[in-house]
Amino acid sequence: MDGSITWVGIDAHKKTLVVAVLHPREQLPEELTISNDERSIRKLVRRLERDARGREIRICYEAGTCGYALQRRLEAAGKVVCEVIAPSLIPRKPGERIKTDRRDARKLVELYRGGILTAVSPPTPEQESVRDLCRCREDVRADLGRCRHRLVKMLVRRGYVFNATSRLWSEAHRRWLAAVTFDNEVDRTVFAEYTLAVEQAERRLKAMDRELEKAAQLPLYRDHVAWLRCFRGIDTTIAMIFVAELHGVDRFESPRALSAYLGLVPTLHASGESAKRGGITKTGNVHIRRALVQAAWQYRHRAGVGPKLRTRREGQPEIIVTIADEAMRRLTARYRRLLERGKMPTKIVIAIARELVGFLWAALRKDREPARHGARTPALIEGAKATAAPRSGPRIRAAKISKTEVGQRRKARKEKRAG
Repeated sequence: MDGSITWVGIDAHKKTLVVAVLHPREQLPEELTISNDERSIRKLVRRLERDARGREIRICYEAGTCGYALQRRLEAAGKVVCEVIAPSLIPRKPGERIKTDRRDARKLVELYRGGILTAVSPPTPEQESVRDLCRCREDVRADLGRCRHRLVKMLVRRGYVFNATSRLWSEAHRRWLAAVTFDNEVDRTVFAEYTLAVEQAERRLKAMDRELEKAAQLPLYRDHVAWLRCFRGIDTTIAMIFVAELHGVDRFESPRALSAYLGLVPTLHASGESAKRGGITKTGNVHIRRALVQAAWQYRHRAGVGPKLRTRREGQPEIIVTIADEAMRRLTARYRRLLERGKMPTKIVIAIARELVGFLWAALRKDREPARHGARTPALIEGAKATAAPRSGPRIRAAKISKTEVGQRRKARKEKRAG
């Protein structure tokens, strides 16, 4: 294979591209630096095609701030194959202490020829536009949180503290803010500016939500978003983040692979006879992980279908509703079991989010394969018939409790009564 392919590695930056080219049957790469513009990219591709003399040309660069525009420009300029590499999965030598653009390009092309790099799945321009819309909405939400924080802390510094039982930014809190007055004109100006910033951020967030609703009606997203909205805790925003950021669940062979991609699996260090597990890896897409954790908090409540969820499920396929019902029963029961065992709620929610991924994977698969996480009522393959009707309530399996856990529970009850 190496004798018929020209391998190219690019260390891409905003203004320049450092290129390393490994010609067939050569060990040392040719290096050059060009500008990151369309004219220079076309000249580079023409030069590669002239030197390759009809042979295959494969190009790679690391995913980063340049996005996928460079890949599209390279493939549009000629008959080349360009792949975008996952930076977090590039092997690195612990002893390397020197890093330059040329070294990065040489390393990239050598590893690329060795076949040990992992390529990411690039979205189409339309998918990338909707993905940026979801991320823009996340940025506006973060801006709103910062504006609210500044206003609340300014009032605390002036001795105004909202001590009611209602939450901050509820209707009661907003009425309290409207009644706040200052004698100092400068304080009134600062308070008005902070209040105006909050109101503007809230209007921006509502506008972004309307745009997301429009995007959810596009043919590319309409069905998948409607299916995900059948699950508890998942509405249009979270469903759009999941679908737009993932742009295709069929490329994952199992729920475990999808969970690993989202960074929801625990870290593992195994050597010899010892094996140590730590927190989740937090690799992959942080936007989907945050949205799934937010949805997983809803499974701390009892299983049940409320009016809003019932409305979202109207007209949806029965198989999707069955998967969503099984997810609700299983995850709510697991949350209670883990809570009874003394686990921290934050850790429980991560475990719930990791298992929720399996149900979402099963719902979005084209073949509706059974979920591989041991669900009692798995999703049926299209054309099959359900063997049992969905249960009306959760079923909790009796778990064996060790003597140590019994003693810990007894001690906790005593401490609670004493307190």
